[in-house]
Amino acid sequence: MEIWINPACSKCRGALSLLDAEGADYTVRRYLEDVPGKDEIRAVLKRLDLEPWDITRTQETAAKELGLKEWPREAGARERWITALAEHPRLIQRPIITAADGTALVARTEEAVRAALARGTS
Repeated sequence: MEIWINPACSKCRGALSLLDAEGADYTVRRYLEDVPGKDEIRAVLKRLDLEPWDITRTQETAAKELGLKEWPREAGARERWITALAEHPRLIQRPIITAADGTALVARTEEAVRAALARGTS
């Protein structure tokens, strides 16, 4: 199990606390420092069963500067969104947990973290 975090994020810290309390075996990825490339973003989107606009923080300064709210949310624009996430990792929703069963979750709630734990920790 891997969790993508921003240490400054309270939701990320809460998810880590819960994982620790449950004795989960996980790896931390500080995705602002260890920035995922486009292929990794595509892979996590597949595991999430979401589109890039579904995991984009549209209130971030970079999102406003790029005008992301006006970008089309359709298959033809998918790569443009993925490129934006790779170039501006702050735009990626957090925390994201990749579960042992091959799925992933945006784990902003205790329920989502528990769901990731239920999917396996190896």
